[in-house]
Amino acid sequence: MLKTWQSVVLWLLHLTHRTTDTVAESQGPRHLSSPDLFVEDFSVAVDYLGTRPFVDRNQMGVIGMCGSGGFAISAAQVDRRIKAVATVSMYDISRVSANGWKDSFTEEDRNSILDAITEQRYADFEGNAPVLTQRGAPIGFDDNTDPIGREFGEFYSTPRGYHPNSITQFTVTSSMSFMNFPLLTHIKSISPRPIMFIIGEHAHSRYFSEDAYELAQKSCTSFQMQDTLICTTRRI
Repeated sequence: MLKTWQSVVLWLLHLTHRTTDTVAESQGPRHLSSPDLFVEDFSVAVDYLGTRPFVDRNQMGVIGMCGSGGFAISAAQVDRRIKAVATVSMYDISRVSANGWKDSFTEEDRNSILDAITEQRYADFEGNAPVLTQRGAPIGFDDNTDPIGREFGEFYSTPRGYHPNSITQFTVTSSMSFMNFPLLTHIKSISPRPIMFIIGEHAHSRYFSEDAYELAQKSCTSFQMQDTLICTTRRI
């Protein structure tokens, strides 16, 4: 069931129909990607909301789904105006970019990817149209499609989760920054502010939330409910 809420675009539309106290980026896509840009988006949203007369600056929290879950946590590490964090099916994009799924990359794998990216930088600089990564959520999948790709495709590339501006592709050269800059280095510093991780029982991304939870709970009290991990200094 959680997978049906992983489309950030559709979820935000659902959320904004119920409250005016939310902010979502709606600029045209340029297909560039960077951990710093995504993390900064959360602080910019806090800047805006915190200057609205109807918002209590001491009661602002963030919600992040899929990759935005990792960015939400990263933002809270340095932006102490964020008083609580909730993630749904959190994906650590920097970790998977640098290390592969379940940290399966060898050093040779990593170097090969980096060499290809730097060659692409030359091509982009010389005026060619930037090359995009493969679509993370394939269109036209079948039983022979990679299981993870098919899971994304069944949602992001079908009517229930598709949006024309969410193509699940970025420029190839964008991957370099994700491979260099981890997101969760200072997760312990979020305490005593609470963090909630909501995860699917069989989600292939489950290990991201479980590992982040293990890091965070070293500096707080933690407890578990079904498919939910909560790290806090007080009972919720």
